Amino acid sequence: MLTEFDTTLPSIIQVQNLIKQTTPVELKLLTQDVLTGKVLWQDPQCICIADENSQQTTVWKQAIAYIKPKVS
Repeated sequence: MLTEFDTTLPSIIQVQNLIKQTTPVELKLLTQDVLTGKVLWQDPQCICIADENSQQTTVWKQAIAYIKPKVS
């Protein structure tokens, strides 16, 4: 069963803005791993992030501790 993608939620809006602005982010997982790069897309279950080598990683949202803009 597919879940509805509610684009009015603040978290969805925030990630959409990161995508539109191609803002580099730090994405920390519950495993303590940290991914850095730019968010390419999101859907109800996952986020895809591309690192500096354009390597794409798809991450289940339930595995994310936080996502924040990367400080230079």
